[in-house]
Amino acid sequence: MIDSTFPHAWEAEVLARRPLILPGRQFVYPAQVEEVERGALEVLIRPPHEPGGGRPFLATCALGFAGPGVPTGVWACPDPAWICAVAGGYAYLIDSREPTRWEQVVYRPVTGIWALAEQHLLVFASFHSLLAWGRDGKAWQTGRLSWDGVRMTAVRGETLIGLGWEMSTDRELEFEVNLKTGEHRGGGYVP
Repeated sequence: MIDSTFPHAWEAEVLARRPLILPGRQFVYPAQVEEVERGALEVLIRPPHEPGGGRPFLATCALGFAGPGVPTGVWACPDPAWICAVAGGYAYLIDSREPTRWEQVVYRPVTGIWALAEQHLLVFASFHSLLAWGRDGKAWQTGRLSWDGVRMTAVRGETLIGLGWEMSTDRELEFEVNLKTGEHRGGGYVP
Protein backbone atom coordinates (compact mmCIF):
# COMPACT_ATOMS: atom_id res chain seq x y z
CA MET A 1 0.00 0.00 0.00
CA ILE A 2 1.29 3.45 -0.94
CA ASP A 3 -0.60 6.54 0.23
CA SER A 4 0.12 9.48 -2.10
CA THR A 5 -1.99 12.12 -0.37
CA PHE A 6 0.98 14.51 -0.36
CA PRO A 7 2.91 15.38 -3.53
CA HIS A 8 6.27 13.61 -3.45
CA ALA A 9 9.54 13.70 -5.39
CA TRP A 10 10.43 10.01 -4.95
CA GLU A 11 9.12 6.78 -6.40
CA ALA A 12 8.69 3.66 -4.28
CA GLU A 13 7.87 0.03 -4.85
CA VAL A 14 6.91 -2.26 -1.98
CA LEU A 15 8.55 -5.61 -2.72
CA ALA A 16 6.98 -8.95 -1.87
CA ARG A 17 10.45 -10.24 -0.97
CA ARG A 18 14.07 -9.19 -0.97
CA PRO A 19 15.38 -9.05 -4.56
CA LEU A 20 17.91 -11.65 -5.70
CA ILE A 21 20.11 -8.88 -7.11
CA LEU A 22 20.41 -6.12 -4.54
CA PRO A 23 20.83 -2.47 -5.52
CA GLY A 24 24.18 -0.83 -4.83
CA ARG A 25 22.75 1.06 -1.84
CA GLN A 26 20.93 -0.69 1.01
CA PHE A 27 19.78 0.69 4.34
CA VAL A 28 18.32 -1.13 7.34
CA TYR A 29 16.00 0.68 9.76
CA PRO A 30 16.75 0.71 12.62
CA ALA A 31 20.44 0.03 12.06
CA GLN A 32 20.86 -1.95 15.30
CA VAL A 33 18.32 -4.75 15.17
CA GLU A 34 18.45 -8.54 15.30
CA GLU A 35 16.77 -10.66 12.63
CA VAL A 36 15.61 -7.63 10.65
CA GLU A 37 14.74 -9.70 7.59
CA ARG A 38 12.03 -11.81 9.26
CA GLY A 39 8.82 -10.04 8.25
CA ALA A 40 10.64 -6.84 7.28
CA LEU A 41 9.08 -4.37 4.85
CA GLU A 42 11.29 -4.14 1.75
CA VAL A 43 10.89 -0.91 -0.23
CA LEU A 44 12.82 0.02 -3.36
CA ILE A 45 13.07 3.82 -3.33
CA ARG A 46 14.07 6.02 -6.24
CA PRO A 47 15.13 9.46 -4.89
CA PRO A 48 14.16 12.75 -6.52
CA HIS A 49 15.56 13.34 -9.99
CA GLU A 50 17.69 16.39 -9.22
CA PRO A 51 21.08 17.34 -10.65
CA GLY A 52 23.44 14.92 -8.94
CA GLY A 53 20.42 13.11 -7.48
CA GLY A 54 20.90 9.82 -5.67
CA ARG A 55 20.68 6.34 -7.04
CA PRO A 56 17.87 3.96 -6.07
CA PHE A 57 18.23 2.21 -2.71
CA LEU A 58 16.62 -0.63 -0.82
CA ALA A 59 15.07 0.28 2.53
CA THR A 60 14.64 -2.74 4.81
CA CYS A 61 12.32 -1.75 7.66
CA ALA A 62 12.16 -4.01 10.71
CA LEU A 63 8.73 -5.39 11.53
CA GLY A 64 7.07 -4.24 14.71
CA PHE A 65 4.06 -6.53 15.14
CA ALA A 66 2.51 -9.03 12.76
CA GLY A 67 -1.23 -8.82 12.27
CA PRO A 68 -3.99 -6.64 10.87
CA GLY A 69 -4.36 -4.41 13.97
CA VAL A 70 -1.42 -2.18 13.04
CA PRO A 71 -0.62 -0.41 9.76
CA THR A 72 1.92 -1.51 7.16
CA GLY A 73 2.72 0.43 3.99
CA VAL A 74 4.27 3.60 2.61
CA TRP A 75 3.01 7.16 3.05
CA ALA A 76 4.10 10.38 1.37
CA CYS A 77 5.10 13.08 3.87
CA PRO A 78 4.41 16.84 3.91
CA ASP A 79 8.04 17.36 2.82
CA PRO A 80 8.10 15.90 -0.73
CA ALA A 81 11.59 14.43 -0.29
CA TRP A 82 10.66 12.37 2.79
CA ILE A 83 8.95 8.98 2.81
CA CYS A 84 7.25 7.18 5.69
CA ALA A 85 7.61 3.38 5.65
CA VAL A 86 5.58 1.49 8.26
CA ALA A 87 6.16 -2.19 9.07
CA GLY A 88 3.71 -3.70 11.53
CA GLY A 89 3.20 -0.42 13.38
CA TYR A 90 6.87 0.62 13.45
CA ALA A 91 7.07 3.89 11.47
CA TYR A 92 10.31 5.04 9.83
CA LEU A 93 10.59 8.53 8.33
CA ILE A 94 13.38 8.58 5.73
CA ASP A 95 14.92 11.41 3.71
CA SER A 96 14.98 9.91 0.20
CA ARG A 97 17.83 12.26 -0.84
CA GLU A 98 20.02 11.16 2.08
CA PRO A 99 18.79 7.82 3.49
CA THR A 100 21.14 8.02 6.48
CA ARG A 101 18.89 10.86 7.72
CA TRP A 102 15.88 9.18 9.30
CA GLU A 103 13.75 9.02 12.42
CA GLN A 104 11.60 6.37 13.99
CA VAL A 105 8.26 7.50 15.40
CA VAL A 106 8.35 7.02 19.18
CA TYR A 107 5.09 5.05 19.22
CA ARG A 108 5.69 1.32 19.18
CA PRO A 109 3.31 0.53 17.73
CA VAL A 110 1.65 3.22 15.67
CA THR A 111 -2.01 2.17 15.60
CA GLY A 112 -3.25 4.56 12.92
CA ILE A 113 -1.99 7.10 10.36
CA TRP A 114 -3.89 9.98 8.77
CA ALA A 115 -2.58 12.19 5.99
CA LEU A 116 -4.16 15.62 6.40
CA ALA A 117 -3.28 17.41 3.15
CA GLU A 118 -4.99 20.71 3.95
CA GLN A 119 -3.09 21.04 7.26
CA HIS A 120 0.17 19.61 5.83
CA LEU A 121 0.37 17.00 8.60
CA LEU A 122 0.89 13.28 8.83
CA VAL A 123 -0.75 12.28 12.13
CA PHE A 124 0.25 9.09 13.99
CA ALA A 125 -1.92 7.50 16.70
CA SER A 126 -0.78 5.28 19.55
CA PHE A 127 -2.96 3.58 22.12
CA HIS A 128 -2.84 6.76 24.23
CA SER A 129 -1.97 9.88 22.21
CA LEU A 130 -1.28 11.51 18.83
CA LEU A 131 1.87 12.83 17.18
CA ALA A 132 2.00 15.04 14.06
CA TRP A 133 4.77 15.25 11.49
CA GLY A 134 4.88 18.39 9.32
CA ARG A 135 7.07 19.75 6.55
CA ASP A 136 9.85 20.58 9.03
CA GLY A 137 9.66 17.38 11.09
CA LYS A 138 7.81 16.74 14.33
CA ALA A 139 5.13 19.42 14.70
CA TRP A 140 3.57 18.41 18.03
CA GLN A 141 2.56 15.56 20.32
CA THR A 142 -0.52 15.49 22.51
CA GLY A 143 -0.69 14.46 26.11
CA ARG A 144 -2.55 11.29 26.99
CA LEU A 145 -6.04 11.13 25.44
CA SER A 146 -7.13 7.62 26.39
CA TRP A 147 -6.51 4.70 28.71
CA ASP A 148 -6.41 2.36 25.73
CA GLY A 149 -7.36 3.27 22.18
CA VAL A 150 -7.45 6.51 20.19
CA ARG A 151 -9.70 6.93 17.17
CA MET A 152 -9.89 9.91 14.85
CA THR A 153 -13.44 10.58 13.69
CA ALA A 154 -13.35 13.94 11.85
CA VAL A 155 -11.42 17.06 10.98
CA ARG A 156 -13.21 20.39 11.12
CA GLY A 157 -10.99 23.23 9.96
CA GLU A 158 -8.00 23.28 12.31
CA THR A 159 -9.56 20.86 14.81
CA LEU A 160 -9.20 17.09 14.89
CA ILE A 161 -12.08 15.29 16.59
CA GLY A 162 -11.58 11.82 18.03
CA LEU A 163 -12.55 9.32 20.70
CA GLY A 164 -10.55 7.99 23.64
CA TRP A 165 -11.58 5.20 26.00
CA GLU A 166 -12.24 6.09 29.66
CA MET A 167 -11.60 3.19 32.04
CA SER A 168 -13.95 3.93 34.96
CA THR A 169 -17.05 4.31 32.76
CA ASP A 170 -15.95 1.87 30.02
CA ARG A 171 -16.98 4.42 27.38
CA GLU A 172 -15.33 6.34 24.59
CA LEU A 173 -15.27 10.07 25.21
CA GLU A 174 -14.77 12.73 22.57
CA PHE A 175 -11.61 14.85 22.42
CA GLU A 176 -10.52 17.80 20.29
CA VAL A 177 -6.97 18.57 19.18
CA ASN A 178 -5.80 21.89 17.74
CA LEU A 179 -3.97 20.84 14.55
CA LYS A 180 -1.63 23.85 14.70
CA THR A 181 -0.43 23.37 18.30
CA GLY A 182 -1.41 19.87 19.44
CA GLU A 183 -3.24 21.34 22.43
CA HIS A 184 -6.23 19.20 23.35
CA ARG A 185 -9.25 18.96 25.58
CA GLY A 186 -11.55 16.13 26.50
CA GLY A 187 -10.86 12.48 25.90
CA GLY A 188 -11.01 9.38 27.98
CA TYR A 189 -7.96 9.72 30.17
CA VAL A 190 -8.64 10.96 33.69
CA PRO A 191 -5.73 10.21 36.07
